[in-house]
Amino acid sequence: MIRYRRSRILLPLLAVLLTSLACGVFSTTPTPTLEAVEVLPATATPTRTAAPPTRTPTALPSPTETVQPASDEPVFITGDIPYTWPFFTIFLTEPIVLLEDQAGFVNRDREFIFPLSGQVIGPIEVLEEDALRYSLALPSIPQATFVDVDNNGQEDTGVQVFAITFQSNTWGDTFLEERDAGGWSGTYASTSVDAERHGEVDGGILLVWSPDEQQGFPTGFGPDNMLFTEDDPTAPIPAGYTLVDLDSEPFTFWKEAQPEITLLEGELAVNDYTEMSYTDAFDALFEKVSREYPFTEDKQVDWQLLYDVFQPEVASAGNDNEFYIAMKSFSLAIPDRHIGISFNPDVFVALYGGSFGLRLAELTDGRVIVVDVIPDTAGEQAGIEVGAEIIEWENIPVRDVLEVIVPDFGPYSTPSHERLDKLLFLTRYPVGTEIVVTFQNPGAAARTVQMRADFEVETLFDSIPSLSIDEMDLPVEGDLLEEFGIGYISITSFSDDARLTAHVWERFMDILIDQEIPGLIIDVRINGGGLSSLSQGFVGYFFDEEIEIFRRSYFNDISGEFEYSPGITKIYPGPKLYEGQVIVLV
Repeated sequence: MIRYRRSRILLPLLAVLLTSLACGVFSTTPTPTLEAVEVLPATATPTRTAAPPTRTPTALPSPTETVQPASDEPVFITGDIPYTWPFFTIFLTEPIVLLEDQAGFVNRDREFIFPLSGQVIGPIEVLEEDALRYSLALPSIPQATFVDVDNNGQEDTGVQVFAITFQSNTWGDTFLEERDAGGWSGTYASTSVDAERHGEVDGGILLVWSPDEQQGFPTGFGPDNMLFTEDDPTAPIPAGYTLVDLDSEPFTFWKEAQPEITLLEGELAVNDYTEMSYTDAFDALFEKVSREYPFTEDKQVDWQLLYDVFQPEVASAGNDNEFYIAMKSFSLAIPDRHIGISFNPDVFVALYGGSFGLRLAELTDGRVIVVDVIPDTAGEQAGIEVGAEIIEWENIPVRDVLEVIVPDFGPYSTPSHERLDKLLFLTRYPVGTEIVVTFQNPGAAARTVQMRADFEVETLFDSIPSLSIDEMDLPVEGDLLEEFGIGYISITSFSDDARLTAHVWERFMDILIDQEIPGLIIDVRINGGGLSSLSQGFVGYFFDEEIEIFRRSYFNDISGEFEYSPGITKIYPGPKLYEGQVIVLV
């Protein structure tokens, strides 16, 4: 066994490995008088889905007025959480709705951690396939962060500013900590943000709580079109809770006892081309992807060549299956594992449902060997045995054939992974296809036989390691290898129940640390990835300080260039530190 000492080099590599499994000048303007602040009439129709169906505007009081408790003081908020992102529900573990403290956005602090004492959470229920519903009871006196946003040049108590946001708790107790979330939300929130301007809030609804009638709040974005900056016009705000519609000009303030607020999916929303023709949908997708794909140079992607090759295939598609095949071929031409198209079982069975009951492997010397023969299949009936060498396939040397095989499970980021799937798809054909194979069983002379492909999926399933996982197995399994005095932990997924996955990992790490186990093997050989935030929490057990691991970049439609998002993704130390030696199996 090769053992590596924990070092400054090894652990950052471990961090990257596990996380990869799974991106002004202000001017002051005069404060407007109350007469200049417009409100929408009570029957106005909201312009954003985040707004309630009706609202009763509240005239903003002057600082000298006495405010009496109102019967329409907000006490309970409900609403829907519609979504289109297909993977959204995969990660719904302990989902909650949060009265999110916006001090992070007010101060542009992306590392802002929601104070524990100020966290107000509510339940979420599944309505239907593409919508959730939440409810949130408001405390009479919230305990969030006070921010002074009235721009009057004086130090005031300030107000508490909230957005209603979807969250999913993974680490620690019921509430959120730095490993769960921080900063401010840009998706599934009552507010919308502009990704092209580094997450600036640009619309939606805020909930503001003021301790008295002496505080002020912005009534618009100001000349710089940014909220909570020095050029915001402001006016007094009533005591207690006030809802603020950021989509009106000026902002609309109102109170409502039980408002209905729909959360906005934001930038995660799927680009929907379903109402377009095949060619229009392809052109719209191509225009976006060819412009915004970040690895064009690294992957040496020739977009014009791809368009010239695949646009005619799309244009000639006569039905959905033909369009699917053309789009699948297009995706396979981009060498990036994170690009793909959803699985179509009808097309797959038609093209690859037949096989011969053979499972193959390639040796380091280049020979292709049969490692399994399924009983009562064409391979067995042809006399092919385990250990047989495949010499020719359709009268062509098998290694030459492998070079031109295009596996349907692509695209691939590494040639080693692609080579394994080439061996798998070498044997897969439409049912009824007949081929000629030359092979040599151990200790026997070479033979040439003809075989007919029958419907067979056993070798397909046996060749996909993730399909061998028992559905009753946990995503994290651990053991103490007493003979060697070390620990072993297998992580098969970061896409399972995140809360469960985190708790099982924490339990194993507690045992290893408490018993001072000196070595640990982490096995991620069968892992399809998933939540990077989950894997970052795992890696935190190997660091006693914050570690910066990457920055996200995106294509900015405004500048027409790729830009880095503000903030740096970090690994935060876990509640305990494992200091033994670590080996990772990949």
